[in-house]
Amino acid sequence: MRDIPAFSVSADTLIGFANHLADLAGAAIRPHFRQRLDIEAKGDASPVTIADRAAETAMRQAIEAKYPDHGIYGEEYGHVRPEAPWQWILDPIDGTKSFVTGLPIFGTLIALTFEGQPVLGVIDQPNMRDRWVGALGRATIFNGMATRANPRSDLAKAAVATTSVGLFNAAEAAAFESLRKACWLNRLSGDCIVFGLVASGFVDVVVESRVQPYDYAALVPVVEGAGGVITDWEGRPLDTRNPARVLAAANPALHAAAQAYLSGA
Repeated sequence: MRDIPAFSVSADTLIGFANHLADLAGAAIRPHFRQRLDIEAKGDASPVTIADRAAETAMRQAIEAKYPDHGIYGEEYGHVRPEAPWQWILDPIDGTKSFVTGLPIFGTLIALTFEGQPVLGVIDQPNMRDRWVGALGRATIFNGMATRANPRSDLAKAAVATTSVGLFNAAEAAAFESLRKACWLNRLSGDCIVFGLVASGFVDVVVESRVQPYDYAALVPVVEGAGGVITDWEGRPLDTRNPARVLAAANPALHAAAQAYLSGA
């Protein structure tokens, strides 16, 4: 597990505040779930709703009040103080397509990074009240209790997931198809929730095409704190300053086996 001396700044306080942010986002999101909403298309054709914007606004206001010297990078409202060493990276609803179609497999992502490295992450499903909290040097907590990823190392017995094969280019799709055939079971969709399920021992491998820092920063401490491994497809650490192709696995052996199918794609 990676470790940096970031939590000399009151780890418990920061973790408590991240939980508070998740509570605020959930309170903003729940009234809109399975309601008829106006859905807008952003520049990349992805949907956005009042729930996305209300949740991010609530979190941003709380951060500005508590940590006015920290940076904030959110999917809906962009970046403030990008030069600050501490950055809160927010995705108010990861899986808005699921949200607008009434599927409860979306989540709020909250990350805190220090000089580009994720040190704290929250995956929160506000309707099912499921929450994973990861912090460097600590075990991942799921709904108040420590959780661990699956120790099995046989790819032929592994469950692999991705949000959508339609997000891969031709070479990536071919690589994922080879990996999928090598695994026992594959699931499509799930967005951030499947990364939480890696930490809880139900999913073994997750593969995503090029995603933004707000899509993956929070996932790193959650997966690593449960004993998993999360990198880009070439096995390099994720540093949150650039888009990345993400590979997460329940343990180092599974990660190496899955990466063999993906590297070079």
